[in-house]
Amino acid sequence: MKSPYFQEEHHLFRQSVREFFQKELSPHFNEWEEARQIPRWVWKKMGEMGYLGLCHEESYGGTDADFWYSAAFLEELGRAGNGGFACAISVHEYMALNHISRAGTPVQKEQFLRSGIAGDTISALAISEPDVGSNVQGIRTSATLDGDHYVVNGSKTFISNGYYADYITTLVKTGDSLSLLVIPGKTEGVNRTKLRKMGWHSSDTAEIHFDGARVPKENLIGQEGMGFYYIMDSFQIERLSAGLLSIGAMDGMLEMTLRYMQEREAFGRSIRKFQALRHRMADLVTEVEACRQLTHHATWLFTQGEFAVKEASMVKLHAAELQKKVADECLQFFGGYGYMEEYPICQAYRDTRVGTIAGGTSEIMREIIAKMTMDDVSYAKVY
Repeated sequence: MKSPYFQEEHHLFRQSVREFFQKELSPHFNEWEEARQIPRWVWKKMGEMGYLGLCHEESYGGTDADFWYSAAFLEELGRAGNGGFACAISVHEYMALNHISRAGTPVQKEQFLRSGIAGDTISALAISEPDVGSNVQGIRTSATLDGDHYVVNGSKTFISNGYYADYITTLVKTGDSLSLLVIPGKTEGVNRTKLRKMGWHSSDTAEIHFDGARVPKENLIGQEGMGFYYIMDSFQIERLSAGLLSIGAMDGMLEMTLRYMQEREAFGRSIRKFQALRHRMADLVTEVEACRQLTHHATWLFTQGEFAVKEASMVKLHAAELQKKVADECLQFFGGYGYMEEYPICQAYRDTRVGTIAGGTSEIMREIIAKMTMDDVSYAKVY
C-alpha cells in the first residue's frame, strides 16, 4: 500500500534491512532461543551496518537520519520474527542510548554513545523495581553523593539486556527527586541475576542489586533531579517504537499464516477456500491496517515536533492488544501444528503476550488517554 510518509529511499532502506535479517540473522534465531542469549558478534554486525545509530549524532558514529528510517527499521525488526532480538535492539538504541544522546555530556557520549552505536557495548535501561512498576515516582533505589562518587543501593527488576549489559542507564533517587546515572555493569557492588521468561528467550532479562556501588558523579545524565522528567519525555519514542515493532510482528504472523493456509488442505481443498477462515483473515488484515495508519499518524506527529503523548499512548495500547489477538487467531489457523515449538507461530504467540505489560501496561495507557480526554490533563516537553 502506498504511503504518504515513506519515500523511495525509505523503501530501499527497508528492503536492505529485510534482506540482511533474512540472510544474516534469522538462520540463527533458534540457536539464540536455545542459548537464551544474543551473541556479541550480532551487536557488532548491527553496528557495522549502521543500524544502531539511526537517530543518533553523526559526530559519534550515528547517521542522524529522519525518524522514518527508524520506523522502517523497527517494523522490519518486528517482522523478522524473534521477539527477544527485537526487544534487545530497541531497548539498546531507542531507550538506554536515547537518554545519553539527548542529555549526556560530550565525555559521556564519547565513552558510552559511540561504543553503543558501534555495537562494541550493550546497554540497558533500569527503571522498574521489585515493588515498583508503573509508579515511576515511587522508586527506592538511592544514589547518595559521597565525594566524587554516588553510592547506589537498591534493586531493579525485569531489566531487558540487564544481565549482559556493559552499562546500565539507571533511574535513581537523589534526595527527594529522581536522576539518571550511567552505571557500568562491572562496577563492584552490582550483582545481576538472569531471569527465565515465558517468551523473548533470545534476550536476557535481569534482576539487578546495587550494594554500595560507587559510580563517578560524572556519570550523571543531565541535571540532578530531572530523571523523572527525562523518563516521561522519552516514553513517547518508546511507545511509538513498541507500536512499530508490533506492526511488523503482525505483518510477519499474517504472512506466515497465509502461506500455511495455501499449503494446508482439508476435505480435499486448500483451507484458504473456507469462508469462515477467509472472513476471519479479512477482519484481521483490516484491523492491522487501521492500526498501521494510527501508528504512522502518531509517528508523523512525532516527526513534526509534537509532544504526542495521547497518540503515542493510543498506539502502544491498541497495537499491543491487537498483536495478542492476531497471534491467537493465527495460531488457531495452524491447528495442532501451531502448538508445536518447531512452528514459528508458536514462538510468536509466546513472545507476544508480554506486549501489554512491558513498556507501560495497557491499564496505564488507558488511564493516560482518559486523563487527557476527560480531565484536560496535558504534558510538556523536557528535552
